[in-house]
Amino acid sequence: MNTWFKAVLVGAGLVVGVAHAGVVNINTADAKTLAKELKGVGPAKAEAIVKDRAERGLFKAPQEITRVEGIGPAIYEQNKDNIKVKD
Repeated sequence: MNTWFKAVLVGAGLVVGVAHAGVVNINTADAKTLAKELKGVGPAKAEAIVKDRAERGLFKAPQEITRVEGIGPAIYEQNKDNIKVKD
């Protein structure tokens, strides 16, 4: 497959294996799900989200995820359309 064609497929999201973030409830998701669905959130940050939630209570709004150490405005902006706090 030539480079130009591959670039077109990747840009269109047509290559198998291209990950798409799904909507995730940050009040109920486990660490594995958070790490999978949120861009810029790996296992350590996902565990920090779960720990914060357990210690400080549920998030009332999606942007409150920034109260978690290591989750700043940039990570929130990348994920804001995929974060929910209520079912």
